[in-house]
Amino acid sequence: MPGTSSMNASPDGRIAAYMGDDQTFDYCYKYISNRDWPSAIADGDSPLDDGKLYVARFNDDGTGDWLELTISNPLLAARFSSQADILINARIAGDILGATPMDRPEWAAIGLNDSVFWTMTNNSGRRTPNAANPQAPNPDGHIIRTVDDGGFLGLTFRWDIYILASSTRGTENVFSDPDAAYADPFGRLFIGTDGGQPDNIVEDQLVVFDTTQPNPQPRRLLTGVAGDEVTGWAYTPDFRTAFTNLQHPGDGDPNLTSFPSPVKGFLIPRDATLVIRRKNNGVVGS
Repeated sequence: MPGTSSMNASPDGRIAAYMGDDQTFDYCYKYISNRDWPSAIADGDSPLDDGKLYVARFNDDGTGDWLELTISNPLLAARFSSQADILINARIAGDILGATPMDRPEWAAIGLNDSVFWTMTNNSGRRTPNAANPQAPNPDGHIIRTVDDGGFLGLTFRWDIYILASSTRGTENVFSDPDAAYADPFGRLFIGTDGGQPDNIVEDQLVVFDTTQPNPQPRRLLTGVAGDEVTGWAYTPDFRTAFTNLQHPGDGDPNLTSFPSPVKGFLIPRDATLVIRRKNNGVVGS
């Protein structure tokens, strides 16, 4: 179950894309295109159709390796019949290469200074921690930050735990189950949640971090409605209007909510996109 990817262009025009596999004990991936995107587009091709796929191994010392999923690797050639076979069964290929099993890696967002923020939504089934997933079990989830060595084309990286959601319990801005992620050009990281929120914050929510500050502190921007998931974030070019989505409100049960109708129990709830503006017309999230 793929999560949502984030991509950027390297100085030579090749595309680097990052994506999590939204299952417990599955992996973080990186794709690098073989061609620069301008020439690929000019030829009517997509740079996402021709490239190399890598899976992440998080080492205990805060370093990491991008392991290529290729039929040229004897370990994979012994198990798979072709490159296509590897790509179809990327999870198994990752197992063979010793990739690091993660706590539901979902979204990846590229922030300032080429940092990539990965949301690990939760993993109540974890019994054995590892350095990149230090809590067992992990019902609240966490966010990991990586930076590739030498830029987006690098095949090694450095990483740290940006925040453990459990560390916010008992605070005013408690949150858990980080899912959707978006990083803006000013260093703000927006996180939508998908799961039961602790400490009497009963609905899913959207929080924002200032990643230019040394100690991550979430700030609540909005809360959703019963049974929903807050997902996605987009801006207008002036950053004064933002959009986010409330997905599956009430899980379809009008007895929980009839959102966006204000009359509960009357209409089937529907997914909706919210338009967010500041009263002073300032930058949303600042």
